Amino acid sequence: MPCPSSCPPGLLALMAPGLALMATFSLPSQAGDRRALPVEKPPGVKGRTLILLDVNTKSPVRIISENFLSLQLDPSIIHDGWLDFLSSRRLVTLARGLAPAFLRFAGKRTDFLQFHNVKNPAKSRGGPGPDYYLKNYEDDIVRSDIALDKQKGCKIAQHPDIMLELQREKAAQMHLVLLKEQFSNTYSNLTLTARSLDKLYNFADCSGLHLIFALNALCRNPNNSWNSSNALSLLKYSASKKYNISWELGNEPNNYRTLMGRSVNGSQLGRDYTQLRSLLQLIRTYSRAHLYGPNIGRPRKNVVAFLEGFMKVAGGTVDAVTWQHYYIDGRVAKVTDFLKTRLLDTLSDQIRKIQKVVNTYTPGKKIWLEGVGMTSAGGMNNLSDSYAAGFLWLNTLGLLASQGIDVVVRHSFLDHGHNHLVDQNFNPLPDYWLSLLYKRLIGPKVLAIHVAGLQRKPRPGRVIRDKLRIYAHCTSYHNHNYVRGSITLYIINLHRSRKKIKLAGTLRDKIVHQYLLQPYGKDGLHSKSVQLNGQPLAMVDDGTLPELKPRPLRAGRTLVIPPLTMSFYVVKNVNALACRYR
Repeated sequence: MPCPSSCPPGLLALMAPGLALMATFSLPSQAGDRRALPVEKPPGVKGRTLILLDVNTKSPVRIISENFLSLQLDPSIIHDGWLDFLSSRRLVTLARGLAPAFLRFAGKRTDFLQFHNVKNPAKSRGGPGPDYYLKNYEDDIVRSDIALDKQKGCKIAQHPDIMLELQREKAAQMHLVLLKEQFSNTYSNLTLTARSLDKLYNFADCSGLHLIFALNALCRNPNNSWNSSNALSLLKYSASKKYNISWELGNEPNNYRTLMGRSVNGSQLGRDYTQLRSLLQLIRTYSRAHLYGPNIGRPRKNVVAFLEGFMKVAGGTVDAVTWQHYYIDGRVAKVTDFLKTRLLDTLSDQIRKIQKVVNTYTPGKKIWLEGVGMTSAGGMNNLSDSYAAGFLWLNTLGLLASQGIDVVVRHSFLDHGHNHLVDQNFNPLPDYWLSLLYKRLIGPKVLAIHVAGLQRKPRPGRVIRDKLRIYAHCTSYHNHNYVRGSITLYIINLHRSRKKIKLAGTLRDKIVHQYLLQPYGKDGLHSKSVQLNGQPLAMVDDGTLPELKPRPLRAGRTLVIPPLTMSFYVVKNVNALACRYR
């Protein structure tokens, strides 16, 4: 229901906000409703839109996990050598910036991964060439370059530039091999050694991330049941090291016929998960470990049937139900694709389908979106790693939180085509800075908003798309710059013109801190660098993360949202009841 122009701003808080947080330029009250509100333009308002915004501060509509924004590493890092560099001080620093979070170790090569309980099978072969040094860097690097992090007792390395250069050359060669496998859909087996697992766990533990390890589900007996012998070897080794790990089984199991010419239906995978749960209970370290799955692909008709079969058998076995989503075919994406509201809305339908199945069999079970990326097929250079991709990423975070999805896992933190957050020079890309801002400012409590606006009458037959998207949360309790009771708004403006928002009701006349993220440099939306409030963002020379400084706005000032931007606004001292307590 629109608010007439005569309504006092304070009445906005009393109007029904609904459960959706999405506010659009066409101002629907719920996501997916694209009807323009029948408000009239008062005299004197010409050619501009005034948007009045209020937030329900009494109680949250959703509460998501503290680890809501989490990360993924693809097993291909074993193949191309980047796993050996996870102890890099720079990488650990970047990962710590996004903690607390889960670190999921999974991808298409999950089901070709074999664990061998040997420290380093390559130790005895190879000469003093580049490959030798890459495989044995922990022994050959200058000892003074390996520091002990006194706070956590972690192995942190400062790798010489020549080693990183050699690794980039090796990775470039291996990338061609991996691409050939991907496009031919034929994958070679991968070996994970005990030392490799140690490095992976060291990275997760030092970074404040909780490791989730996906076991190979394509180890099959003649009767098509899961062969757990190799998994048991890995579990026993991890338990002997007292590694705190959660577990999964397989990756996108609905696609196994395409990968191996051998299908596994949902019921069979459910029985495999039940078998894995029994296995975990036999090992004291993991008797209470969390188990997640089935990590299905996009919920088309056959995939929904797969999920139903799984839930009938193992719905009570898993701690959260998981699926994955990629927005665009990375081989044909254009920068304008990232601005299409139809594309941003494709996720809503998938959420409804997954929730319908889960609530049918296990009402209230948590749902995770694991393995989300802006584009499939590894993405495209200067597109899925550019500023433009951030519109999809930030909208994904807002939409999932508003719909009660507990965790979203970003694929990938490092080295997965061009969907990653950190490049091969260990420099953060635009989506990393967006994720860092999200982690610093956004808390787990999701708030309902209400918007009323004034706009020009649309041309006949023109569909007004929701190009202005607004979400609200309690400000993160971990951010000590703001007292409890503060509220953070984050706004996506896909319009090619600026928009003005007037804070009303409980937000009226409060001091606001602005964090405006824009592309930096001449490449515009294609840029791989960003600026915050006009200042370029980059790691400090000493290898630490920069301070994210806000721009204070005068109390009562109208928010001016520049075109094609993403921004965060912390409304201070609201004393929101929903945000005062954890």
